[in-house]
Amino acid sequence: MEFRPRNYTTEREAHALPRVRAEHHPFSAPSSPLHQVDVVDHGNGDFFDPLRGSSDNATVSRDDFEDHENTSSEASTQLPTKEWISFKRFLMQRFPVSKMIEISSISNVIMKGAKAYEKSSTSTHLEELEDPEKYAEEGVKFITRQEYVSRLHELKDEINRAWRANDRVTSLKLSIKVARLLMDTSILQFYPTLFVLAMDIMDMLGDMVWERIKCKAEFSEDGTRLCSLPELAILPCWRFLVDKPEDSVQRLVMMTRGLADPLASAYCSLYMAHCAQKLPSRDIGYLVKCVNDIKILVMRIVSSKEATQGNFTNNKRLLVSLMEPTIEYLMKCIFKDSSQMQVGNVLVELGLGMNQVELFGSFPCVSIVLHHLLNELLAEVVTSNAVQILYTIECSNDYSFDQCLNYRLLGFRLSERKLQTDIVHAVVDKVIQVVSEKNSLGEYLKVVDAFVDIVLQNQMDNHLNTILGGISKRAYNKGVTEDELANLQSILVKLLTHFKGLEDVFSLNHFLEILDIMYGSSRSIVNMHILNMAIRNGYISDPTAIQLLFEVSQALHDDVDLVNMKDDDNQPARLISRFVHMVDYGTEMERHLTFLVECRGAFGSLNELKETLVHSSNCLAIKTLKDAKKHLSFVKSCIAFSEVTLPSISARVKQLYLYLETAEVALLCGLVSHSDGLIDSAMNCLQSLDLVDGSRTSTDVEGILSAIQKLCSLLVMVPGNPEQGVTYFPNNILSLVSSRSWMTPRMRTRIFCTILTLTATLSQNKLPYHADHGEILGNDLLFFGDSSYLHELVSLAEFVLQNLVDTIQQETSRAARGSMALEACNCIASSFMLSNEISQVCSKLIETAKLCLSASDKYLQSTITQSTITHLDINLPTLVVSPSITV
Repeated sequence: MEFRPRNYTTEREAHALPRVRAEHHPFSAPSSPLHQVDVVDHGNGDFFDPLRGSSDNATVSRDDFEDHENTSSEASTQLPTKEWISFKRFLMQRFPVSKMIEISSISNVIMKGAKAYEKSSTSTHLEELEDPEKYAEEGVKFITRQEYVSRLHELKDEINRAWRANDRVTSLKLSIKVARLLMDTSILQFYPTLFVLAMDIMDMLGDMVWERIKCKAEFSEDGTRLCSLPELAILPCWRFLVDKPEDSVQRLVMMTRGLADPLASAYCSLYMAHCAQKLPSRDIGYLVKCVNDIKILVMRIVSSKEATQGNFTNNKRLLVSLMEPTIEYLMKCIFKDSSQMQVGNVLVELGLGMNQVELFGSFPCVSIVLHHLLNELLAEVVTSNAVQILYTIECSNDYSFDQCLNYRLLGFRLSERKLQTDIVHAVVDKVIQVVSEKNSLGEYLKVVDAFVDIVLQNQMDNHLNTILGGISKRAYNKGVTEDELANLQSILVKLLTHFKGLEDVFSLNHFLEILDIMYGSSRSIVNMHILNMAIRNGYISDPTAIQLLFEVSQALHDDVDLVNMKDDDNQPARLISRFVHMVDYGTEMERHLTFLVECRGAFGSLNELKETLVHSSNCLAIKTLKDAKKHLSFVKSCIAFSEVTLPSISARVKQLYLYLETAEVALLCGLVSHSDGLIDSAMNCLQSLDLVDGSRTSTDVEGILSAIQKLCSLLVMVPGNPEQGVTYFPNNILSLVSSRSWMTPRMRTRIFCTILTLTATLSQNKLPYHADHGEILGNDLLFFGDSSYLHELVSLAEFVLQNLVDTIQQETSRAARGSMALEACNCIASSFMLSNEISQVCSKLIETAKLCLSASDKYLQSTITQSTITHLDINLPTLVVSPSITV
């Protein structure tokens, strides 16, 4: 066997594409605009373009108009239905219920078929101490929440079956019993859930009544259709009796005032508003009356004796919060699709103005009603009356709702639109004055959080300093609670988002002080924003900024369990690694290496960071080599740092690549012994890879093959060791291939081809590339004219060649075996001169490919054509190991 001689310089010039200067840059603007194609309409009337205007003689039939009207009606009724379903889901989730529910005498209908439970003596005694009158009666019974809900579903099914069986009296009686359940408000927390379940039953009954009346109205007794009516719902059934069914709603509003229980009255108004949404008219007068009635109920609750003495009990707070969904829903219905003029009339009717011009201001309002009013008002109304709304909030301070939340809501609403400068200053000045009087950090943060965006957008630096100073003062005195951290986090994130440079944020008064008092997940989120802001603006060179970001990274590392976090979700680790990568001390390379050592000590548990540390250390070594070759001791320090860090990397494939990278850097720096040791470590890393079937993905396998090919590419530059032999490392690779059961025939074939190419390359009189270091000689100079060197390479090639042919025959897949045979044939043809032995091997491989591949396979046809022309002196595209360093 004889290796084919190669002239890499001539081959490179022969295969290089000719370069011709282009007349125009490919990214330059075209000299002339593109021609537009005019579309000519030849008057084809069969095609109607929906984007063009209708013709003059186009007509719309009455049937089409009616269909469009019906479709619009259906769409308009579907939207409230979706909103109602979403509202009911929110209502049940907002007020969670305990597992056991007390059963009163009103709820006897629930006890049918359900099992009653007696509460434990301990829990009953505790509740008896809180409310002795409630437990004066004996025999208090309880039922599980699930059984209560199941019983209501059973009642719903019974009502439905009775109605379908024409037993409408029974159906109506059961429905009345369900409705009576809403009279029981003894368990406040369960009332919203009971309301939702009962209203589902009422809606079902109303739909069944409506369908029956609709059928009676539309069809005569003989089945003839009488008229086509729009889709209506429960309340519109009055349309069959009166001309104005809206009058019935007004009567029902008056009837709800007769309910003594405020909770039952509020939820009755809620259901009435839901049903009235199905009426064809857009009358909102009854809704305004409902809101005014609820205002009176809430005022009675908050102005009771206990409230005025400052002891607003938990039950009364719960009662107001249970009534809040009704207020919220009524406000949504009132201001939905309302014009600005209609809004003015509503505000006057709600007692918030004298007329359309004089709105808000000195007109007080119940705080909880005002909150949901502000939430639903048009943005134009809020911005045009911002100052007056501010004074209304100041006048409306009662126990029904936190006044700070109204200030907060106003801030968010004002952020929706661009405000006039004078209004901005008037509002912010007043808000800062109000919050400055509050000693509580929580109340202070609730308000200023909403106005920070306005302050930043209008560059009100004085107010920003005042806000940060107020936060620092209150937090320093009393600390920060868990509830306050969320608002504090929101404020700091807004500051980080607004400013472009990290130095601008760090220069703010009290920013670092506030950051130091934060803790937990909120602190971690802010730290992540700081790191993200730092790395997105390029390299970090300022020593002060580096030290500060290092401390931020330490805090983030200590607060978050980064070790047990999955790689896909480990954003903190990625940010810390990216920060370390972006640090650049310039010419102070010793200081940079010291920084890497500190990072390894502080973040040693982060695998991704250790990979970054090795990369950075290797880059420092190359940078030192380019600047001045006399710093050999510093280069050795960088290589030693990498050698110490590499064994702790748990990802074996990445560790393997980093060993090869560091070995290459050591070779370029003239440290041959370090390079040999690192290659030995890479071989040991390969030996320790434990690939069990199914435990590795195809990406892992490709990564290992690529690493072995990179290793062979590196060995072209590494001087051979006469004591160990020039084929020491290739023999180790072969030993790995033969000893690992997880090596598939496809993997072995590619590795054998790589080693064949390596031996053919090392046999050349001039290697394709060398290490860029004057003191390191390549094997073409070290072993020039040495016959034993060439004999050792030929012996290795013969052994690999025999194993290559045998391995291909072991492949079970015919298509893969044929492809592997052609790949090996090309590799052999490009590596060896023509001989009987080589011709026989190539012929055998081509025959194998013929048996496994289709005759029309282009790869096979090309190989056969070349072998015929050259009589098996196959002259195919050469396969040269791609150099990692080109000279």
